[in-house]
Amino acid sequence: MITGTVTKSTGSWYNVRLDDSGAMLQCRIVGKFRLEDVPLTNPVAVGDRVELVPEGDGNGLIKKILPRRNYIVRQSPRRKHDLHLLAANIDQTVLIVTVVNPTIKPGFIDRFLVMVERDEIPTTIVFNKADLYDGEDMEVFEAMQAVYEQIGYGVLLTSVVNKQGLDAFRDLLKNKTTLISGQSGVGKSSLVNAIQPQLELRTGEISDYSGKGQHTTTFAEMFDLDFGGYLIDTPGIKTLSFNNKDKSNIAHSFREFFALSDNCRFGGACLHRNEPGCAVHEALRNGTVSELRFQSYLTLLDEVEDQNYWERNREM
Repeated sequence: MITGTVTKSTGSWYNVRLDDSGAMLQCRIVGKFRLEDVPLTNPVAVGDRVELVPEGDGNGLIKKILPRRNYIVRQSPRRKHDLHLLAANIDQTVLIVTVVNPTIKPGFIDRFLVMVERDEIPTTIVFNKADLYDGEDMEVFEAMQAVYEQIGYGVLLTSVVNKQGLDAFRDLLKNKTTLISGQSGVGKSSLVNAIQPQLELRTGEISDYSGKGQHTTTFAEMFDLDFGGYLIDTPGIKTLSFNNKDKSNIAHSFREFFALSDNCRFGGACLHRNEPGCAVHEALRNGTVSELRFQSYLTLLDEVEDQNYWERNREM
């Protein structure tokens, strides 16, 4: 039995880089792998450490997934009751957004942060396409920078056109395994190509018809960085949904709300809606908690309740 790291998932086959030789094998899986008894659309993720048996002709058979130190899942875009593994065993995530072209959606940022907060994975939010920002756009950026830096997330401003922030972006990725994600059209691939041109990641333009980006990445894939580290590129995401039936998990995933919950009258059981003695509402009144973040939180709570309602009625 030999070991390796999954570098690409195409649904039924997985590219695995062998630890001993660095050679790449195309592998399939045997048996069923599950994640905490939750249905998965892809039982093996990029970044997974696996044990396998070579089968000859450059192929192999994955026999075992080694313990994960962390992982990121999202709701399957095609099967809403299943989960899709995005990546495993990562050091950090980078979320690429832009204020304009396409227009920023603060709720999308918060959904992504909820997705990675469970394992306390460090995250940096990169605001790209700074060359397109006018004065009002810069005010939006600075306001959002203040919100997210205050609660412990990194924020970076970049532009491929002006070469702004590219050195800082490169330093951010150096010697780490990074999952990079973002909505379609935010310039993720162009930004990576600017600091690592030999990767030649496919780029796409904004659709004139919809104003949204075109999908350019089909499958998650891990790339070596010549200055040290690995980059896991994920498909461009138009919308981000998740399968989460526990409202308290949402409350715990907004880190500034979780920090305040000990001061709520009902402690960790407080959902920060209309409960008396809620410390989050007090923070909203005195301006120490972001109203935008709170609106994102309420939206996610409503989605969980709707999901639970329809599942209960489906089972009746």
